Amino acid sequence: MSTRRSRTALAVLAAAVLTGGLAAPQAAAEHRSADSTAVEWFDVTARAVAAAPAATQVTNSRTWAIGWLAAARATRAVPAGVDRTEYQRAALASAVHRALTELAPTQAAQVDEAYAATLEAIPDGRSEDRGVAAGERQASLLLAERAADGLDPASVNAPYPVPAAAPGVWQPTPPAYAPATQYGNRVAKPFALRSQSQFRLPPPPALDSARYAADLAEVRAYGAADSTVRTAGQTETAQFWFGSSFTLYTEPLRVALTRSSQGLAGQARLVALFHVASVDTQIATSDSKYAHTRWRPVTAIRTGAIAPDPAWSPLHATPAHPDYPSGHGTYSGSAEGVLTALSGARTAPFELTSPTAPGVTRTYTSWQRLSAENVDARVWSGIHTRSADEAGIALGKSVARYVLQRQGELLAAR
Repeated sequence: MSTRRSRTALAVLAAAVLTGGLAAPQAAAEHRSADSTAVEWFDVTARAVAAAPAATQVTNSRTWAIGWLAAARATRAVPAGVDRTEYQRAALASAVHRALTELAPTQAAQVDEAYAATLEAIPDGRSEDRGVAAGERQASLLLAERAADGLDPASVNAPYPVPAAAPGVWQPTPPAYAPATQYGNRVAKPFALRSQSQFRLPPPPALDSARYAADLAEVRAYGAADSTVRTAGQTETAQFWFGSSFTLYTEPLRVALTRSSQGLAGQARLVALFHVASVDTQIATSDSKYAHTRWRPVTAIRTGAIAPDPAWSPLHATPAHPDYPSGHGTYSGSAEGVLTALSGARTAPFELTSPTAPGVTRTYTSWQRLSAENVDARVWSGIHTRSADEAGIALGKSVARYVLQRQGELLAAR
C-alpha cells in the first residue's frame, strides 16, 4: 500500500472505530465496478453538500463546480505509462475529495471514508499515485484561484438599499417584508463569463404595454392564493417546483450521469460544466435583477395603476428579490442547455420527486419539459410574471451556450 493510502486508511480506521462503520467501505470496495466511480462520487458530493449546506444556493453550486471542474481537468489528459482507468478513477476521487474536505469540512470523516474505499479498489502503483497527485493538484489550484470570489453567503447577500417606492420599482414583499437577497451575486467572480453583465437582459415590458397588462392579468387570476381558475393540476405543478432549483435538479443531472457513455473524463465534464454554468447563471441573474429592479406581482397588483387590489395574495410567499428575470427560469434554462448539449434532448423515462410536494412523483423524458413546467409554476405560484420566467429561460440558455463554447479553456489542466 502507498504511503498516501496508508495515511488515509489510518484516518478512516480511527473514524470507523468511533462510529462503528468499519465494514461498509470494505463491502463497497469489493462490489465497485470500474465505471461507477463518477456516480459514486456524485453521491458523495450530494450527501456532503446536503448534510452541511451553505445558506445560499450559489455557494452550494460553487462547491460542486470547484470539485468537479478539478476532477474534469485532472482526468482529461492521461500521462503515458499508466493505466487509463486506474489513473482517472484516482484522479477524480482525489480532486473531489480535496475540494469537499475544504469546502464541507464537517463532512470530512464521511468523505475520507469514501476516498479510502475508492483507493482500496485501485491497484497500488504508478497509475494510482499519479492520479491522486493530479487530482490534488487541480483541486488545490482551483481552490486558490476561487478564494475570495464573492460567492460566500455574506458576500452573496450584501445589503441592498431599498429604492424609493415608484411604479414598477421593487419593494420588500409580504408577509415578511424581508431585506433583498442575492444582491452581492452581481459582483461575484464568474467561472467563464467575461463580466457579470455579459448577458444582461433588455428591460422588462413597459408598464403601459399590452404584454405587461396580460402578464399581470394572468398572475392575478392564476397565481392568487384563493384562485378560482387554477386547476388542481396547476396547483400541484406550482407546489412541485416551489423548492430550490439546486435541489430539484440534482436528480436529473444524476440521471444524465448514470446514462452517459462518455467515460470518466466525459462524466466529470458533464457535472463540472453543469455547475459552472449554474454558478455563472446565478451571477448573471442577479446582474439583470438589480439592473432592472422590477417589482413583484404582489406589489404591482396591490399598489399599481391597473385595478389595484390591496387584499390580493399569491399562492406562495414571494422571495425577497426583484421579479425580472425569474431565478428558477434561469437555473432551468442553464440546466437544459448543458444537459441537452452533453446528453441529448431526450432520454428514457425517469421519475422525479420534490420535497415541497410530498407523495407526488412525476415522469419525464426531456429536459425541456422541466423548463416548461418551471415557467408555468412560478406564474401559478403568483410570484413571477410569465415575461420574467421566459426571459429567465433565455438568459440561462445563453450562459450555458457560452460556457460550452469555452469548455476547452475551462477544462485545460493547470
